[in-house]
Amino acid sequence: MAGVVKIRSQKIGEQLGSLGEFIAGQRRMAQLSLRQLAEQTGISNPYLSQIERGVRKPSAEVLQQLSKALRISAETLYVRAGILDPADHPATSVEMAVLSDMAITERQKHVLIDVYTSFVKENERAAAGSKSKNDHDSPNKEGEPDA
Repeated sequence: MAGVVKIRSQKIGEQLGSLGEFIAGQRRMAQLSLRQLAEQTGISNPYLSQIERGVRKPSAEVLQQLSKALRISAETLYVRAGILDPADHPATSVEMAVLSDMAITERQKHVLIDVYTSFVKENERAAAGSKSKNDHDSPNKEGEPDA
């Protein structure tokens, strides 16, 4: 079923605490104060503080704003918030490792993720081209084994 999104069910308290802790951790890794992140996203400082403490559940729109400011995918936050099912939206370990590395700057993280993403896309295109070529250029009749 393309286009169907599974909703993840979990205890709301655990879910909000985990989301808030994750956002606070990402904010610290980005070396942003609560006030700076609030200014970048247009979210009030008190509301952002409540999100980080797990007191408030942010909307998808607020999560989108946070994802842009923190340079992480909105899907990652949607999964953490329980909006999307994690089985349908696995985060890559490479991206998570780069984002959590404290030894490099935010700019360096962005560049590394861009390079990684370009390699993945290049490999996907090559695999699709190879499959397409094999489907169209095979001299064998259907059902006969390849030589």
